[in-house]
Amino acid sequence: MKKPTRAINGVLLLDKDCGASSNRVLQQSKRLYQAAKAGHTGSLDPLASGVLPICFGEATKFARFLLDADKTYLVTAKLGVVTNSGDAEGQIIATNPVPAFTTEFIKTTIATFMGAGKQIPSMFSALKHNGQPLYKLARQNITIERPVRDIFVYSYELLGMTADTITCEISCSKGTYIRSLIEDLGQVLGCGAHVTMLRRTKAGPFAIDNSHTLASLEQNSDLDSLLLPMECLLGGLQKVIISNSDAQLIRNGREIANSNPEHDTKIVALLTNENELLGIAEARNDGNIVPLRLVATQLTVI
Repeated sequence: MKKPTRAINGVLLLDKDCGASSNRVLQQSKRLYQAAKAGHTGSLDPLASGVLPICFGEATKFARFLLDADKTYLVTAKLGVVTNSGDAEGQIIATNPVPAFTTEFIKTTIATFMGAGKQIPSMFSALKHNGQPLYKLARQNITIERPVRDIFVYSYELLGMTADTITCEISCSKGTYIRSLIEDLGQVLGCGAHVTMLRRTKAGPFAIDNSHTLASLEQNSDLDSLLLPMECLLGGLQKVIISNSDAQLIRNGREIANSNPEHDTKIVALLTNENELLGIAEARNDGNIVPLRLVATQLTVI
């Protein structure tokens, strides 16, 4: 028999361990909370650890706002060794001698990757082609063309180095693949490189210091107290407070008048006079507010 589930809403900041897939820890978290519905906000490779926000219930409706958020990573790269996947889980395809790089040379080199750039996603990524993850195709030695995407690297700081490793902190835009950055760095250095350690320390406004491991969750008798309200996913949106009568219209899928229309149409978070989250809407420059995704009123919000 299936275990009973709860219609629970909120966001759990999970500190994912190395070695587990994002889907596995999602399912484990879901079972611990007996949640009826759950989803994560952007997968981490099994090799990677760190911040993985888990959305329960109605919070899954707003997960995309965190998918679009900037991220920060700690990464260690092994120089002189190239793998087919760009990380330590792949097969070694080349080894090269590593020159005696100076700290200043490495700092100068990584600085060239800062700012706007272009990147082709790795074939070993979780992106899908015709419903199939690219990494599964890659394991079958199948390569497909991937569209180039725009990325932005806000900071790229060298934290330490040895004769054949470097450790850096990288802050970047959504959709940036750290393994691809490291592969590109290895090419520029002329010796090749791959990722041996990757840890996400920040996802949007959420930091690793406020995250919880699965092991700690299993020992906690008050799991609900660890959940953040789902409004935290909408922190980057303008908040619009509306009357109870307008709130009822919105719940019925109706448009309402925008008392302060702006020049550009944009997405906003709608709240009632009692500070209850209704959902997200489109505040149009024609003077109307149109509901997009709404919170189900029959569920209890944590």
